[in-house]
Amino acid sequence: MDKAFYSALAIALTLVAFAPYVRSIWRGETKPHVFSWLIWGATTFVVFLAQLADRGGAGAWPIGVSGIITLYVAYLAYVRQADASITRADGCFFIAALAALPAWAVTADPLWAVVILTAVDLLGFAPTFRKAWHRPHDEHLPFFVLLALRNIVAITALEHYSLTTVLFPAALALACVLFVAMVAQRRRVLRR
Repeated sequence: MDKAFYSALAIALTLVAFAPYVRSIWRGETKPHVFSWLIWGATTFVVFLAQLADRGGAGAWPIGVSGIITLYVAYLAYVRQADASITRADGCFFIAALAALPAWAVTADPLWAVVILTAVDLLGFAPTFRKAWHRPHDEHLPFFVLLALRNIVAITALEHYSLTTVLFPAALALACVLFVAMVAQRRRVLRR
């Protein structure tokens, strides 16, 4: 199968993952952490640009679509007044995300931006992990399962494999799997 097929499949998984998640936000069932989603949206979109710069081709498009939708989720989290608690660490993560752009400009190498943004994106999970630890039922787990799968398919769709193009989706797939495992375990513990 060709790369365009895998890219389309990854985009479809992105839309399938986000549709019920967005609906659950509108219903008040899911209360995403606004700052996590703002960080994720910004980092995802910049990684999309870095993947394009490193010839990621069709495999980069699912990351770009995800970046745009993720920024929309951040907007929804804000307007629906979901979890807007912002700690000092959250502010540091956001500043670190913004610092990746000058690093890319200074080094002229998208790898450094991707390394920084991947680290920031993973650190951006901290507010959501913290919130989900205390309120594990506020999260929509199928969303994170589909995102893990989407990232694996997006890697398959890449037209050029390098650390720049693979690091971000691979790290996010792993983070999603770990998040799902943690939330599932916390739900079991709290049920007892």
